[in-house]
Order: sequence, then C-alpha cells, then structure tokens
Amino acid sequence: MNASRAGPRLTTLIFLSAIAALPVNMFTPSLPHIAQAFGADFALVNLSVAGFAVVAALTQLVAGPLSDRYGRRPVVLAAVALFTVASVGCALAPSIGVFLLFRLMQAVIATGYSVSLAIIRESSGEREAASKMGYVASSWAIAPMAGPAFGGLLDQVFGWRANFVAFAILGAAVLALAAADLKAPPKSAARPLASYLRGYGDLLGSARFGAYVLCMAFSIGTLYIFLGAAASAAGPSLEGSSARLGLLMGMVPAGFIVGSRLASRYAARYPLSTTVLAGRLLTCAGLLAGLLLSLCGATHVFAFFGPCVFIGLGNGLTMPGANAGALSVRPDLAGTAAGLAASLTLAGGALVASASGLFLTEASGTQALLCVMLASATLGLAAALYAVWLDRRS
Repeated sequence: MNASRAGPRLTTLIFLSAIAALPVNMFTPSLPHIAQAFGADFALVNLSVAGFAVVAALTQLVAGPLSDRYGRRPVVLAAVALFTVASVGCALAPSIGVFLLFRLMQAVIATGYSVSLAIIRESSGEREAASKMGYVASSWAIAPMAGPAFGGLLDQVFGWRANFVAFAILGAAVLALAAADLKAPPKSAARPLASYLRGYGDLLGSARFGAYVLCMAFSIGTLYIFLGAAASAAGPSLEGSSARLGLLMGMVPAGFIVGSRLASRYAARYPLSTTVLAGRLLTCAGLLAGLLLSLCGATHVFAFFGPCVFIGLGNGLTMPGANAGALSVRPDLAGTAAGLAASLTLAGGALVASASGLFLTEASGTQALLCVMLASATLGLAAALYAVWLDRRS
C-alpha cells in the first residue's frame, strides 16, 4: 500500500466498528428496569431496540453519500459526537419520551461501521481490503456478544443509567481517537451531492453489487432465523435451562469470530469470491449435516447446535469478501456503496426472517427449522455462485 493511499490505523477502525455495534444490545438487560423507572409499558420501552435499528439503517443511507462528498473525517466525528451527547441525554432523561428521543439519536453511531469499511476499501487493494474487513467483522461480533453481560453488570451495581454513562465515556474516547487518527481528505473538485445520490441508481443497476448484497442478505437472514426460532425449537430438550440455552446459542457468534479471523488471514491470498463461496458452502454443508442427523433420529442438543455453528463460521468467511466486492463496484463511491449495502443487507435479512414465519410455528421442531435455514443458506450460495461467475466473466 503506497503512502498516498495510506489510511488510519486499523485499530481506530476496529474501535469505530465496535462502538457502532455495542449500543444495539448492551443495555437490553435493563429494559424492565427502564420501564419500571418511567412507569411505561414494556412495549413502548422496546421501541428503544426496534426504533434504533430502523434509524440506524436510514442513517447509513444518508451518511454514505455525505462521507463521499465531504470526507470521512467530518462525518465520523459528527456521528460520534452526536452519539456521545445522546448518551448523556439518555442517562439524564426525566421521562420515557425524552429517553426514546435521545435513544433514537444514538443510532447515528451506525455510521462508524459503514464508513470504516469505506476507508478500508479506498486505502487498500481489493483483496487486502477483504482481509482487513475480517478483523473489523470480528470486533463487530465480539461487541454485541459481550455487551449484554457487561451492561447487566453495570445495571446490577449502579443502575440502568450507568449503561448510558458508559456509552458517553466510550463515545468521548473514540471521538478523541478518531480526531487524532483520521486525516482530512485532500482538496479536490467538489461534485454536487445529488451526483452521489444518483450513485445509488448505478449501484442498484449493477449485477455484481446485487449479487454480493443478496449473498449477505441471505447469510444474515439465516442467522436471524436461527436467533428467532432456536429457543422454541430446541428449548424443550434443555429442560428449561435458559443459561444452558444462552451458552449453546453463543456458539454461533463464536463461530462468526473464527470465520472472520480466517477471512482476515486468507482473503488477501485468494480472489474475493473464493472466501465468499467457501463460507456459503460451509454453512450449507453444516446445516445439511444437521438435517441428516435429525432425520436419522439424533436428539442430542449438540446434534442441532453443532451444525448451527457453521452459520456463524460461514458468515464470518462470507461477509468481509462480500462487503469488499460490493464496495469495489464503484470505488469512487465507497461510502455510498457501504451505506447502501449495509441497509439492504439488514433489511433483506429481516425480510428473510419474517418470511420464515410462514413455515415455522412455536411448535416447530429442529427438523423444520433446519430445513428453513438450509433453504435460506442455499439461496445465499446461489447468489455467491452468481458473483463468482460475474467476477470470472469480467
């Protein structure tokens, strides 16, 4: 990587990505206490989770073109600063309305993830970018996995507001780090913001961009199906042990971390589509093995959760290469592509998970769940094969 393309330290981008993921669920153990403190209905308080996700997706659509037009540094600094102020607002909120307002403002921190990917892509070659994105993906998985335990501890010792004080402290620290490490972009001829917004049309019209985004959407959708239905499908065999269930479900994000590290190690050596395809094949193979075990009458919990680890492992291998491939369609619009890809991936994953409700009920067993997850994973594999074909043709 030559000096003219040198970007900020990878650790800075890892922290930016981690703080973008941490607020999603770190405070969720405190939801009952927040409802009790404000005398609010739990469904209303739950908007702090669902509403956050919606605003985060919309924010990335806007932040991408802004970062292409005005530079990564001002957009990141503004987002982290607003997140820090909003965290203080949540900690001091006197009512549920004020709390929800500041909680939705916190969602601007999602910008940190997509802009980090854009910075990596524009400061690295295509394969090197996929390798670095593997490290970023690891932090993005570790943060929400460890967050609820840390947030629950803070709530137990200091009360629910301590979570948002912690967010404010972390935000201030990341803001200082980003201000010191992110450099202002070199001055260049300004393009109208509308030209960046028109870039959405170019990206959506690209078969290669669509193939990689579809691959990521079905990959995340497979994970969402597992998260939403695993407890009801496998719970009876655990005799009601929620602690054991949580430990077993944690094997999947652990697999994601392993897959991300493998991607960071091998993505620079092979074409992007190779690691993407390997990830989808691993997921399909694991789920197919689980389905065969179920058909053969295996009832041990590891006969279900063991194969499901390949969901995380496959996604960890897939996401860095697929993100790098999507951002390579228009390198001059890396921020726009990152924001659009992130929003479509999350929306697509949620749509896949919602559609699974047509085939799954609370009474569905592991066999039905494995079939639905395998169907989603197979569609992700088909999208990956299409991306491979497009890459080889070009």
